Parts: sequence; C-alpha cells; structure tokens
Amino acid sequence: MAPSTHGGEVNRIALSVAILLIVSAAASGGAQPRDPHAVQPERPTVATHAGTVAPGWFEFETGVERDHLDRSSSTFSTPTVFKFGIAPRAQLSLGATIVNNDWGTGAGDLFLGVKVRLLEDAPVVGDFAILPSITFPTGSPRLGFGSGQRQGGLLFISSHDFGDVAMDINLGYDAPHGWPSHASLWTVSLGGPIRGRLGWTLESFGFNDDDGRTAAILAGPTYQPAKWLSFDTGLIVPLHGSQPHALYAGTVCNVGRFLPARMTR
Repeated sequence: MAPSTHGGEVNRIALSVAILLIVSAAASGGAQPRDPHAVQPERPTVATHAGTVAPGWFEFETGVERDHLDRSSSTFSTPTVFKFGIAPRAQLSLGATIVNNDWGTGAGDLFLGVKVRLLEDAPVVGDFAILPSITFPTGSPRLGFGSGQRQGGLLFISSHDFGDVAMDINLGYDAPHGWPSHASLWTVSLGGPIRGRLGWTLESFGFNDDDGRTAAILAGPTYQPAKWLSFDTGLIVPLHGSQPHALYAGTVCNVGRFLPARMTR
C-alpha cells in the first residue's frame, strides 16, 4: 500500500522542520560544557534523553534483541544507531537494523532524525529537546523486516537529574498514513549508579496505534568500564497488549572526532 498524499506532506514537513532546526541550533550557543568523549547511552531504553553528541564527534549504539512471540516463534534484531554532533545542541541520528525471523534474515527500515536541545535547566521540563524524524521503508514488509511505509515522526524529550538518578520523559507521534491515522509513544525512564561502574535502568513505555494499546516495563543493569564505552543487558516484560517478552544486550561507544576541531568552533 503506497503512502497517501497527506502522509507524504507530513514527511516533507518533518524534513523541513529538521533542516530549520539544524540552522537554528548551529547559530545558538550557551550549551553547558561537558567532556566530548564521554559516552551518552540512549540504549537500552526505548526512551531517549535530551543530550547530544558534541559538535564534530561521532558515537554509535548497537545491540541484539530477542522478541519471544509465542512458544514456537521468536525474532532477533540488531538495532544500531550512528550519532553525529552537528552543532552545540544538535545531533544527527542514522538508524538501521538487521532482522532474523522465521522467514529469514534481512535489513529493516532506515531511520533518519535530528535531535535539537532547545532548553537547559528550564522550570518543569528541565533539559528539553525535540526529535523530528523520517523512517524509510527499506525493509521487506512481506517478510516482517519493515513496515512498508514511509513515516514522519516527532518526539518531545524532557530530561532531569535528581542527584545521581536521571529521569527521561518522552512523548512521540508517528504518521504512517497521514492524518488522522497515527501512532503515539510514551516513556518514563529512570537510571543511576549501583556501585562503582555498575548501574541500573528501569523504564515503563507504551504505544497506541491502529492495532490497539500496549504497555511494558524494561529493566536491567548497565556497566561502564571507560568514559567512552558502556554495556547493558536486561529484559522487557509486557503489561498490556501485543508487546512480546524480550531479552536484550548491547553497547554504546563514543568513537571520537569525525570532523577537525577547526571546522566545529
């Protein structure tokens, strides 16, 4: 089924907003100084945070997830995101995955988004960012590797620190068919240290789309052996709807610069 005219318009609007926000962020200053080589894990949670990779720096996240659909069926996927700092408060994200299921192995859909941090330490919303995105239907829907439709999305992100505990709240919206057909996402994520380099993550999340509502809890430990490297593992337990039980493991690595320092001053 081809996307509707309205759906294409939504995607064009999302892309236009992303371009405008890149220009706006590039002109803005005042970002709080931080170590550019310090990793900023968005894995393993469904939620993301308002932080962005430093301008000119590159970070990638990858892992494996096993979704247990029923007693005889399961799906493996390797969600991977490449993150590029393009301005003091802006980050370009490129995501892809390899899927293995009962029909074989293949590439999933391609994700392209720009996260822009608009506020820092603001009342109520804390660090606040938006993430407009487009998902391209590069995976085969017939084999269960992708949706088969181009989607425009917009995610609102609010991040807070309460001592050693970080909290991220996300509200998102996708329009795969154009208005009013849509899918929404909500997440509340918490994380913090246990002892030394060992930490924890706890998150509740849910989706609402044409197939109904789902809700689940994600939990697991994290381990950061170096400032530029982090590992995670854990499980996802469904509370409502069609969300499958899942196990996951992965890593986040801040690789370093992809642009010379003189080009990002």
